[in-house]
Amino acid sequence: MDILGPYTPLILLIFVASMLIQAALTRSYRKWSGVRNARNLTGAQVARMMLDENGLTHVPVNAVPGNLSDHYDPLGKTVNLSEGVYGVPSVAAMAIAAHEVGHAVQDKVRMPALVLRGKMAVPLSLGMNLAPFMVLLGAVLHFSGLLWVGVVLFGAALVFHLVTLPVEFDASRRALAYLNGRGLSGGEGQKGAQGVLTAAALTYVAGFAMALAQLLNVLGIARNND
Repeated sequence: MDILGPYTPLILLIFVASMLIQAALTRSYRKWSGVRNARNLTGAQVARMMLDENGLTHVPVNAVPGNLSDHYDPLGKTVNLSEGVYGVPSVAAMAIAAHEVGHAVQDKVRMPALVLRGKMAVPLSLGMNLAPFMVLLGAVLHFSGLLWVGVVLFGAALVFHLVTLPVEFDASRRALAYLNGRGLSGGEGQKGAQGVLTAAALTYVAGFAMALAQLLNVLGIARNND
């Protein structure tokens, strides 16, 4: 029985790197959360402006609890901003709010990658809850069928992370273009907005790297147990 794949050390390395990236994001967020943006606008105000200018006047901007819990809900058609973003006139709040509205704009134009990600999200979340058990049981019971089902599920997760990358990068691109075009990120604000969104983007790159390492690992386990 072999339940540890050949890429286990790589997974551990990527996990450590992910923690470091998350720490860098937290530091960047805290730093630029303490710096007011050039127009002294809260995250909610920036989001409302950007939504209205993109013909999305029907999309509400809601405050939600938590830290860095900001997200766009494509089902409810709502922009949801965390407490540290919604009512705060900081550079970080401005950048994050514009990024989430970027997703709303993607939804409006039906960006193919966003549509695909939305269709994959629910079934994949269910499948990934089962995938580790499939691999473990397959290895313990020497049942290759379960192992290869696990491989397929981990492969689907990799595709999901791959599709997520252009979605997130494009939302940040739209955010920065809007902020720069409206003069909202003047002076130090442009550097801060870029820094916050770059740090956030790296977390998605790390997620993709982790998904790739996990797929290679379970693939090695499946081959070793055939």
